[in-house]
Amino acid sequence: MDSTVITIPVSEPPVVGPPTKEKKKFKLPKIFNTIICFIKDKIRNKQDMRKLIHSIKVGVSLVLVSFLYLLNPLYERVGDNAMWAIMTVVVVFEFFAGATVRKGLNRGMGTILGGSLGCLAAALAQKVGGIGDSIIVSISVFIFGVAATYFRMIPSIKKKYDYGAMIFLLTFNLVVVSGIRAEKVLELARERLLTIGMGFAVCVFISLLVFPTWASDELHDSIASNFLHLATSIEGCLDEYFKAVEEKENQPTSSISNCKSVLNSKSQDESLANFANWEPWHGKFGLYHPWDKYLKIGDLLRELSAAILSLKDCLRSPKQPSSTMRQSIRQPCEAVGVSLAWTLKELGENIKEMKRVQQADMIAPKLKSMSLELSSVISSSKLEQLENVDGLAIASFIFMLMEMVEKVEKLVKEVEEFGDLAGFKDQ
Repeated sequence: MDSTVITIPVSEPPVVGPPTKEKKKFKLPKIFNTIICFIKDKIRNKQDMRKLIHSIKVGVSLVLVSFLYLLNPLYERVGDNAMWAIMTVVVVFEFFAGATVRKGLNRGMGTILGGSLGCLAAALAQKVGGIGDSIIVSISVFIFGVAATYFRMIPSIKKKYDYGAMIFLLTFNLVVVSGIRAEKVLELARERLLTIGMGFAVCVFISLLVFPTWASDELHDSIASNFLHLATSIEGCLDEYFKAVEEKENQPTSSISNCKSVLNSKSQDESLANFANWEPWHGKFGLYHPWDKYLKIGDLLRELSAAILSLKDCLRSPKQPSSTMRQSIRQPCEAVGVSLAWTLKELGENIKEMKRVQQADMIAPKLKSMSLELSSVISSSKLEQLENVDGLAIASFIFMLMEMVEKVEKLVKEVEEFGDLAGFKDQ
């Protein structure tokens, strides 16, 4: 029996060499990846970017004033007083440039005045000596403490110089009390004032020259955009009021969140106007820009916002006139609403672009004629023939429209006067 020989190939043994080293990829520590992801998640709009830039500016300022400690030549000149420069950066650097300048100047004035008077009181106490020095220090601390605290409660001073009065009170007490036991109180006050000035200079330089955030721009854009918000709210309210019942149930209610934000903007406007007063000349704003006019216009916008909210309450009232009755006054009311919305948009655009209201002479008579037309609608025989509930509901709605027309008339006059004071350009 023949046998078949099958040849099995013998593979060569693998060459054993030194183990190959895999290249390790560099990986950031987990904490850094977490921070980077957090920053990417937060930076989604312009406001978040501004916050990040402000944070970086504060960090850079702290590094610069820390050199007073880190560099031996600087430390030999200022010594432990360098801590006052770091403290100044921490308490003075604000988000808006005007707020930083305001706080820095207040701190400087309060430090100089408080330090000077404190040195005088301490020197006088040292001259008297004995138990008389304690009496003089106690009397001076009491008098200036009472005076500074009282002035801080005056509204005009509290609005602009509250921080300066607080720093004055703090500096005066520190200097006059420590001056009794310090031999070189004048030299100590001078060195501290020097380091505080260094910290303030760093804050002002970084705040004004490195991606500055101007409170004036924020206030200007906010007031201009509020006109558009209210115009949109008026259009939405009228559109909702005159919809058919079945359409009204199937469509969402118009949002008036912007209208409520305008109503609650008083404190923000006042703060921005206060900061803007401290800002230097920049861009389109001069040194004597009428910032108070923004506050007056803002007050009128809030009054108009309250009227719009009252108009909204008419829509929410359970006692509503029938759709047929509402359609009978639809044409004049919608004409008024369109005119009001157009006027508000025009005023807001003029403020934003800093242009004069060219058609002010035409807008005012038009608004008055609309008010008279609404009055004629209320006194027409159509409303007299309605039932008491329907007539009262429609009359309330029209009265609120008339109130809004009066508010817009005042806004037109105020914006026209604002353009003259601010030197707005002709279109």
